[in-house]
Amino acid sequence: MRRLSALAAMCRAAGGKSSNYRIVQASLYSTGGIADARSRWFSCNKLEDQSSSTAARAVAGAILFSVAATALADKVHAKEPINPKFRPNDVVLYQYEACPFCNKVKAFLDYCDIPYKIVEVNPISKNEIKWSDYKKVPILMVDGEQLVDSSDIIDKLSQKVRPVTIAKPTLDAEEENKWRKWVDNHLVHVLSPNIYRSASEALESFDYITSKGKFTFYERTLAKYAGATAMYFISKKLKKKYNITDERAALYEAAETWVDALNGREFLGGSKPNLADLAVFGVLRPIRYLKSGQDMVENTRIGDWYSRMERAVGEPRIILA
Repeated sequence: MRRLSALAAMCRAAGGKSSNYRIVQASLYSTGGIADARSRWFSCNKLEDQSSSTAARAVAGAILFSVAATALADKVHAKEPINPKFRPNDVVLYQYEACPFCNKVKAFLDYCDIPYKIVEVNPISKNEIKWSDYKKVPILMVDGEQLVDSSDIIDKLSQKVRPVTIAKPTLDAEEENKWRKWVDNHLVHVLSPNIYRSASEALESFDYITSKGKFTFYERTLAKYAGATAMYFISKKLKKKYNITDERAALYEAAETWVDALNGREFLGGSKPNLADLAVFGVLRPIRYLKSGQDMVENTRIGDWYSRMERAVGEPRIILA
């Protein structure tokens, strides 16, 4: 608490309320670094000494099993190709690296194999988006057209790349929409109280923010210490606002609620992820390798689904400038 008091004093001394507010606003749901870990489907067992014929049969059987299992996995997790005539030519995402809503859009772009450029917005000056009347992120420019608000971006872009005839809502579509709303109205609100639960976890988050954003040395120092302090206290207000008594318990409950919704399916969409799968994965991806995300995977059943989503979504399709 003495450490937090010192940080709070620094926050008060850092300058005007306006700039501090922008830092806090920019980092409301910011999270820590993401390790590039990937789980494996199969492991190889050491063959015991056997006769040559028995060993040959064992090896042949293992090869056949591996080929069959790999083919099945490819079939289950293969991405649906986009018709080249519907693929956008120029896609630019204006974002904060750790924003869950920005990551939700990126999960959709990555899964659909749509290449995109990234413009990291300075959360203090916001010079990169001064041209837009919409002063928040994400902003997605698609062949010169501005799209805003993560859910609307995904809806409109999905219709652009996979146009379909309008039909009556199905039970699958209703379920998908229900859980997409759950992500925006519940899951994201559980994150901040967990990410900024303690001084050390708040600083862990801002270590990542300051390493990715466009900061001067002063802005980096201010964002890390003053921002972490501010978000620690703001997270307590959010905790009260959303009636959260135990941060981790709320996170674990949300994870278990999602696994229950899968009802034994690989994904909510069945054999392939749907937009709800991508939304949940997108907002969780920034926290996965923070302490809160590690605790979530260790204490709930969500880990297997998350690993399947990592494989299904694949590597980022970012075009380096």
